[in-house]
Amino acid sequence: MKALFLTREYPPYVYGGAGVHVEYLSRELAKLMEVEVRCIGDQPTSRDGNLLVRSVDYDRKRFETCDAKLKSPFSTLANCVQFNADPIDANLVHCHTWYAQFGGLLAQKAYGIPLVITTHSLEPLRPWKREQLGRGYDLSVWIEKTAMESADSIIAVSQGMKQDIVRLFDVDEKRISVIYNGIDIEEYQPTPATDALVRYGVDPGKPYVLFVGRITRQKGIMHLVNAIQHINRDAQIVLCAGAPDTDEIRREMAAGVQEIQKTRDNVVWIEKMVPKKDIIQLYSHAAVFCCPSIYEPFGIINLEAMACKTPVVGSAVGGIVEIIRHGETGFLVAFEQHQESPFEAIDPQRFARDLAAPINRLLDDEALRTSMGEKSRQRVVDTFSWRSIALEVQSLYKSLV
Repeated sequence: MKALFLTREYPPYVYGGAGVHVEYLSRELAKLMEVEVRCIGDQPTSRDGNLLVRSVDYDRKRFETCDAKLKSPFSTLANCVQFNADPIDANLVHCHTWYAQFGGLLAQKAYGIPLVITTHSLEPLRPWKREQLGRGYDLSVWIEKTAMESADSIIAVSQGMKQDIVRLFDVDEKRISVIYNGIDIEEYQPTPATDALVRYGVDPGKPYVLFVGRITRQKGIMHLVNAIQHINRDAQIVLCAGAPDTDEIRREMAAGVQEIQKTRDNVVWIEKMVPKKDIIQLYSHAAVFCCPSIYEPFGIINLEAMACKTPVVGSAVGGIVEIIRHGETGFLVAFEQHQESPFEAIDPQRFARDLAAPINRLLDDEALRTSMGEKSRQRVVDTFSWRSIALEVQSLYKSLV
């Protein structure tokens, strides 16, 4: 049996959880069967055992003259056609994110093979993307709806995601399987090294609160920036935040950080995607990891922190509530979403204070941090290894082929 993965992201071009998922799942599945990955970029064709990786290096000037907000969705459709230009000999096609789903639809129809979709997020629940895509957002919603309702099988990365799929799409619940994301527990584990901290201007001798993620409404980064004023003044705040969705949110982020830095000099903003080796160091020595997302179907980032024995304070949304055990491996903070402005809280200042309270509790109690960190690592080891997840996916494939 052979599976074809279609994905926008693949190393070294990984921007979020979907790219991490594809990297590790394809590697683990290749230990069990043949896997071909077709991705977007200039990665050289490579083969490692059962794993074949091929890129579609599209013409980046193809849509230079169109509306700037439509360039991304138009390029996506062109890429998806290009995915199918070379013959497909796989038994099924497995798509990751809406950026690849139209390609999966074409493969399903043109080659008569089953279409599997892993849902890393859902477009109707990310209305703030209209800031980035304009009317292109309507295209992404349409592509996703068409693909979801045509798929032979859908993998939801959490129970909460499954409920959203049933609510938003005309999909038979029997076609939805819940298979969690995973993590490489050998790669992500505590390290004593601190050279990366020193390079980024973080004092290894003082506790710090860590955020890792893109500058996007979804990740709730501005809610954490607003919470900094309520966090213990002696604690460092380390924001690994890059790849802004829009110039507007980049400026908003910069203004918020600059305002905070007027009153405290221990806020470190690392404005780029940090290499994996460095990020493991940052996780390992953080007193607490904060995940203030307003929408998070799963949240691999939390597993990475927990695997490095760092407790997590996260918004009680989506898959986060299925990862963090409140009061045991970290704390969940209620997020009441504003209906008219879906990326805002009903009471932003209250949410900022509510985020800061458990962060301060952990900063003030080293024994609690240690205990929660140990339990966090054990939970990841027991439940979220890629090996067990690959076996579940393979079993699903067998039921379709």
